[in-house]
Amino acid sequence: MSYDFKNIEKKWQKYWDEHHTFEVTEDNNFPEDKRLYILDMFPYPSGEGLHVGHPEGYIATDILTHYYKMKGYNILNPMGWDAFGLPAENYAIKTKTHPAITTAKNIGVFKKQIKSLGLAYDWSREINTTDPDYYKWTQWIFLKLFEKGLAYKKEAPINFCPSCLTGIANEEVKEGKCERCGTVVIRKNLPQWLLKITVYAERLLSDLELLDWPEDIKTMQQNWIGKSEGAYINFDIENFNDRIEVFTTRPDTIYGVTYMVLAPEHPLVDKITTSKQKKEIENYKHYTSTKSELERTSLIKDKTGAFTGSYVIHPLTKKKIPIWISDYILISYGTGAIMAVPGHDQRDLEFAQKYNLDIVQVVSPQKGVIFEKSNEAFIEEGFAVNSGKYDGLTTGEFIREIIKYFEENKIGKLGITYKLRDWIFSRQRYWGEPIPIVECKNCGHVPIPESDLPLKLPEVTSFSPTETGESPLANAKEWVKTTCPKCGGPALRETNTMPNWAGSCWYYLRYIDPKNKTSLCAMEKQKYWLPVDIYVGGKEHAVLHLLYARFWHKFLYDIGCVSTTEPFIKLRNQGLILGEDNQKMSKSRGNVVNPDDIVSEFGADTFRIYEMFMGPLEVSKPWNTNSIKGMRRFLERIFTLFTQTKIVKSSVIDDKLERLMHKSIQKVSADIESISSFNTAISQMMIFLNELENYEEIPEIVAINFIKLIAPFAPHIAEELWSILMSKNSIFNEPWPDWNDDKLQQKEVTIAVQVNGKLRGQVNVTTETSEKEIIEIAKSNEKIKKYISDRQIIKTIYVPKKILNILIGG
Repeated sequence: MSYDFKNIEKKWQKYWDEHHTFEVTEDNNFPEDKRLYILDMFPYPSGEGLHVGHPEGYIATDILTHYYKMKGYNILNPMGWDAFGLPAENYAIKTKTHPAITTAKNIGVFKKQIKSLGLAYDWSREINTTDPDYYKWTQWIFLKLFEKGLAYKKEAPINFCPSCLTGIANEEVKEGKCERCGTVVIRKNLPQWLLKITVYAERLLSDLELLDWPEDIKTMQQNWIGKSEGAYINFDIENFNDRIEVFTTRPDTIYGVTYMVLAPEHPLVDKITTSKQKKEIENYKHYTSTKSELERTSLIKDKTGAFTGSYVIHPLTKKKIPIWISDYILISYGTGAIMAVPGHDQRDLEFAQKYNLDIVQVVSPQKGVIFEKSNEAFIEEGFAVNSGKYDGLTTGEFIREIIKYFEENKIGKLGITYKLRDWIFSRQRYWGEPIPIVECKNCGHVPIPESDLPLKLPEVTSFSPTETGESPLANAKEWVKTTCPKCGGPALRETNTMPNWAGSCWYYLRYIDPKNKTSLCAMEKQKYWLPVDIYVGGKEHAVLHLLYARFWHKFLYDIGCVSTTEPFIKLRNQGLILGEDNQKMSKSRGNVVNPDDIVSEFGADTFRIYEMFMGPLEVSKPWNTNSIKGMRRFLERIFTLFTQTKIVKSSVIDDKLERLMHKSIQKVSADIESISSFNTAISQMMIFLNELENYEEIPEIVAINFIKLIAPFAPHIAEELWSILMSKNSIFNEPWPDWNDDKLQQKEVTIAVQVNGKLRGQVNVTTETSEKEIIEIAKSNEKIKKYISDRQIIKTIYVPKKILNILIGG
């Protein structure tokens, strides 16, 4: 009998579908500690289909699903589609094909590819974020945010492509140009819907402690939220009744302030700019409007700016301080203004050097020491110098004293600020969820009644934005015109749509109750499954998706829709699978490997087990087609062994084999539970197989346990062998094997070592030590190696567990 993987895999995938093997219900016979929610980050179904990197995380969660199911857990492991997005809309604009058509086609391709891998998803819970029955609830959540005052509309600066006539995300701006058409992107103020994620900043930060996430992911979230403690300080503007407020974490450097910088968009810029400087300021503001925030804040960029012609008065020294504008200050961060301390901030130093501004040292690493000018700012804490009566204080002492002085003299106050800004939630695009708000001249922004949800996308003939940069929905005149739900007067529908992040903020909830017509998720069911126990996906979603999903989850918790404060308890990231050239896979590099080709040539089980054998889940590793052949041979050997070797119902098992079996069960179990070391689990099964191939008969219990161990990794071949040797029922309804700790203890034996027939010594080894290893141990033994010296070993004769005879030449 040969290993006919094509028929075997087709047969078992059909069986699983017909028998609904992996469908799950909220069965209360499972105690709470035996319920697990295992989740993959659901894919965007692009037209390119899967490449071999996509399934890596899916296979890992599939192994976990099989393993815990056999361990007696009730497992929820669903799959769906994050299907709104710019690529489908771009394709629609280019080909005049409705994005719903291309999206449905792409989902079909993705689903076929995923099912070909034999993944144990509960497809009865499949969701699609573009389905009106799904986005009805995305719109419902928005209405709840609006009702609670957490959604509002105002003018906000966005990246805008003058050619595509649409706002684009920072990630879609490449070297200052639109990724889609190459046109230089500008900053433009447009009316935007925003969500007050900042209200949740402190909880989003502090609750990271509750999560079992990789530390680098937590750090990225902390940095994105960007909590800073320091002081707000006011500077009076000379000849104006206005003040400039700044926030600083180092108020102890107040005596080192030599200039002020405003963001070019700061509302005071036009007012305080002198007529002499007006043209220069206008030119600089236009120059800044062509830069993305990422470019503006790059640490390696050349510093640029323009002088307004005005000054502030230093609150302590009363000196005149010049006011500049520069693109390295963002209006969206802090107060949009800074006090520049070039002696102790590198960006300020570079700016001051370029424009010949004063540089004053006010902090010293040693008390009373003034150091020479340098091209590097001293940013550490130390002792105050050049700071009047505060000289000699430590940084901490100075901060406490100066904030007290500021507050007593109404110059400033203690403050906390966050880098996190409110979430710009509008997109001037067609392929997104319509925002369920109308604008009434009498009533302002009015939510549509919940009974009118879902507010479906209108049919349009053009998917391009309007000439004014409005969403393509603005062209659907009949759809836009409506009546105000509040006063019944004429009103206009909101034409912006939601960002593609919206549907992915809560999708894990809908899997729990996908057919619910009356709520987004029944409380009873979400209490059964939440929170998600294990969440696996790429690091590229480390900040935005995870932050937005946590924000929405906490909001839903506050309004009583969910019972947990966090959505995802344990997070793990899979590493990249690189091309054979060790570069990231991409079409332009020509190094993309199509999983369809691998499955067709080698089989799904080979593909699965190869991807898991490449290395620990979380590290990046290069693809190697030659290595996959070794995995194919490994599975062929398994199939041959168990179909051609006699399986016996014997209660007597060779001691060495029994110990290896228990060790393999223990190691494979531990490696799976690590959600990382799937590769070493496979290595252990290879050792187990090598040993089994030495036997003419295999005890039935050993065969059963081996097939169970391989089942999560290579489910098709495991099912086939199980059906041949044991039962026609699925192996995944069988219990996972247990190991005996007593059998893990290795026994020691003493081996007598002879050289040319004469006893020269002995070595102590475990019963697991191989003959090859014993020879090496003997050769390195001090008492024995002097009899071998540098003479050639002609032959070795080994009697297991008793004696080793080394024959050497003259």
